[in-house]
Amino acid sequence: MKLVIDCLGGDNSPGANVEGSLIALDRFPGLELILAGDEETLKKELEKHGAGADRLSRIDILHAPDVITGEDKPTDAIRLKRDSSMMKSIRLLREDPTVSGIVSLGATGSLVAAATLRIGRLPGVRRPSFCPILPTMAGGIVGICDSGANVDCTPIQLVQFAVMGSAYMKSVYNIPNPRVALLNIGTESEKGDDLRRTVYKALSELSSQGLLNFTGNMESRDLLSGNYDLVVCDGFSGNVLIKTTEGTALQLLKKIKKDIYSRGIYKFGALFMKKMFAEEKEFMSYQNYGGSVLLGTEKTIVKGHGSGDARAVAKCIEQAYKMVDSGLNGVIESAVALLPEEYE
Repeated sequence: MKLVIDCLGGDNSPGANVEGSLIALDRFPGLELILAGDEETLKKELEKHGAGADRLSRIDILHAPDVITGEDKPTDAIRLKRDSSMMKSIRLLREDPTVSGIVSLGATGSLVAAATLRIGRLPGVRRPSFCPILPTMAGGIVGICDSGANVDCTPIQLVQFAVMGSAYMKSVYNIPNPRVALLNIGTESEKGDDLRRTVYKALSELSSQGLLNFTGNMESRDLLSGNYDLVVCDGFSGNVLIKTTEGTALQLLKKIKKDIYSRGIYKFGALFMKKMFAEEKEFMSYQNYGGSVLLGTEKTIVKGHGSGDARAVAKCIEQAYKMVDSGLNGVIESAVALLPEEYE
């Protein structure tokens, strides 16, 4: 399997991208990588991290000295920054049939626009959607689809997000019958606006036909409960949901740390709980859960967090590897084709 890694655009690029790539190569013996970025800089990073002959034999470098930033308008970036690492990676992905996917920590808007315009959608898919993963209190994971690729959505798009996300959780994370919920302001079927009520009815009908395991509405406070495997929402709501959840967890950890240092007896007690606090911090770290996969495109695309470290990059590459290895795109295409005509 061959993947291209966009090594520019992240806060810790290209060092984190290169180190993470080497970790992934050790993890997956059948993997080959193409590193896109400034050639000389990438060679120095490979030397710095001690890439041996075996790993170097599975690495190619795509010279791409320019970088797309968050300040660049997506349409301008696609049109004007053709020598950027992201655009050259996308072009290679489109033109080379041996390249199966891309991992990028770069600008989200430009990546989505380039993927949609240059790579294209799977047959029947209306809009590609992001689906990141978060840990749950039950020790499992939950996917959120969409989380920012589509701010305004139609009922048909949300129905397809449910189908694509369910296929992803089943194929990549081996969840046999993913429990799908619709993000809403209440659990009752009549709650929400016209969009949510229409989608609730549609997902219920699909569930009764055995095409989906829809469990009903979910309030945002239950995201990490472990009662759901996939939450369906528009990109605006999904993005707010994830960032609020992550932000609350981080602030709570800071509050606990501050309180511990406020009194001597708390600090003494904390010595016996140091390992537990470290485990909790690790549990909530996004670095351990990879990036947001873009579902519904012709080839595999994984968008990592802009501040991701080497561990996060390796996890994103693992996600891409498993998506390709499981034949996810074929599964999504078949699932969308089974939808009633009004949802195609």
